[in-house]
Order: sequence, then C-alpha cells, then structure tokens
Amino acid sequence: MNVLAIGAHFDDVEIGCGGTIARHLANGDKVFVYVVTNSEYTDHDGRMIRDRATALREGRAAAEILNYELICGDFDTWGVSFNHELIEAINIVIDDYKIDRIYTHWDYDVHQDHQAIGKATLAAGRRINNLLMYRSNLYMHTNDFRANYFVDITDYLDLKMKGICAHENEVTKFGPAWLDFWKTEARNNGQRVGVQYAEAFHLVKFIW
Repeated sequence: MNVLAIGAHFDDVEIGCGGTIARHLANGDKVFVYVVTNSEYTDHDGRMIRDRATALREGRAAAEILNYELICGDFDTWGVSFNHELIEAINIVIDDYKIDRIYTHWDYDVHQDHQAIGKATLAAGRRINNLLMYRSNLYMHTNDFRANYFVDITDYLDLKMKGICAHENEVTKFGPAWLDFWKTEARNNGQRVGVQYAEAFHLVKFIW
C-alpha cells in the first residue's frame, strides 16, 4: 500500500498521525509525507520564529526518525488558499506516487492553512478510496471533530514522540507541557477505545 500523509507545516504530520505512519511502515507499507509550505513564519511584529532552513532541517530529521519519504512543497506559511493551484499540487503527488490511502488535515481546522489543505485534499483525493482527517491542534471550533476511526499506536508512541521532538524549534517555543499534551491526547484516545495509546481520525471514506 502507498500511503500519503499531508501536512501544512513541518511537525503537523508527526503530531496528527506520527504513530499511524510508524505502524504503516512496520507493516511494510510505503509512506510519503507531503509538507505543503516552507514552514517559515514570524510573529505579528516581524520577529522570526522559524526560518525555512531550520524548518527543513528539523523536518528531515523527523523523516529520518520515522523513516518515511519526505516531499517538500514551497507554499508560504499562512498563504495557503483553497484553490486550483493547491488542488493540483496535491493531485501531482497523488498521481506521481500512486497513492492508495491519504491522511490529511481536518477541513474545519481553525488554522487557515490546515483548513485549506483539508478541503483541497477532498477534491484532489476524490478518486482515492481511503481518506482520513486528523487534527494537529485542538483549538475550539463551532463544528465538532467527529473522531470515528482510531489506530492503536501503543507500540509506536515512542517513535511518534521522537518525531515531534525532532522539531526542536517548536519544542523550545511551546515548552515541555506541549509534549506532555500530545502524549496525554494519545492516552485519552486510547482510553476511548480500550488500548493504551491511540490516534483519532475523522473517517471520510474507507473501502476494505
């Protein structure tokens, strides 16, 4: 099986489905991760928070830890729009790598880049039989994320956390509590389905 995980920024995929990626790879599947933006960004007064060289270096480190093939886009952070250009960029990856299953952002995420990519994936992946959406932040929305598909990542939790930790710039920015948050989220998801750790998805379509 050829699996594609799509993230807006370096770190999104590790947070949202890093354990699931590790499980796919352990099962012999090929996993490709398409990061849509260069992931450089500043704060409101122009101070650099993460430059593109740092983002790329840390993204490659995460890919090496989890052992997936990294595909890098070059859209600007906060500049991703739901339009033909984005849909075609995702289409090219799907076609070039003969993708069978896609994991992508929830299309109601409050982050505009995440939301645009979720919507564009629905269009680009219209012929893909297996499509699931994840969350890489948990900010509140007027729509509920309907978690209806869970993956047991108990054996892969450590790899997931190492993948997140590879993004040292973000770990420094948010602090140790940020890491604890995502580990706790995996534990809470696991308790919902009777395993130790799990990742939760909104299942768009799935053919066995």
